[in-house]
Amino acid sequence: MKKKLVIFDFDGVIADSEKIWLKNRQEQLNLRYNLGWDFETTNKHIGGMSDKTKREVLINMGIITDDEFWKVCMEKDLTCIKNNEMEKIPHIEEVLECIDKYCVATGGVYAKTLQKIKSIGMWGTFFDDNNLFTVDLVERGKPEPDLFLYACQKMGEEPKDCIVIEDSIVGMTAGIRAGMDVIAFLGSEMYQNEKYLERVKELGIKDIFYNMKDVKEFLLKK
Repeated sequence: MKKKLVIFDFDGVIADSEKIWLKNRQEQLNLRYNLGWDFETTNKHIGGMSDKTKREVLINMGIITDDEFWKVCMEKDLTCIKNNEMEKIPHIEEVLECIDKYCVATGGVYAKTLQKIKSIGMWGTFFDDNNLFTVDLVERGKPEPDLFLYACQKMGEEPKDCIVIEDSIVGMTAGIRAGMDVIAFLGSEMYQNEKYLERVKELGIKDIFYNMKDVKEFLLKK
């Protein structure tokens, strides 16, 4: 690889877990605020964001959530993790094994992300505190570039030498704003529709993949 650092999002890229967190929030939004949102609408408005950013977006939409709402969502998330409902993206280990330098930069908070990584058996083997960067470390989450730039700096590289692998629109936007090359990984079924693909293409992203074996081949040629 000519690029020196690969930065992975976690939910939807390392594990097929983004859909779990969104379903939990969709359920609570509809239960408490009678929004009637389907999954696609939920993903459109708050997909790929930290809970802090989700809360701000909802406020801007006139939906004022309280601390109890987010507490319940987090409790449901932790129950899903405890029940081993998360699944690793197939062949992700093969991709990581072919890369000299990589890290995770996720919109999740540290405590929850640590549990997620441990639950899929990748803590201490592929990830540790030296290559894990969570939204708690920066003031602004995705779609702002802060977290990717922070991770890049801590890993000792320049943005131009980095590749970001993302599944969400806000994550891809953050990577572009950070001045990094961006790969769209759409391996989860929640992204496999023409409407979402068009949103990705509208960002100008051309490197779009649906399985990690193809990502591996791309990175080895990059």
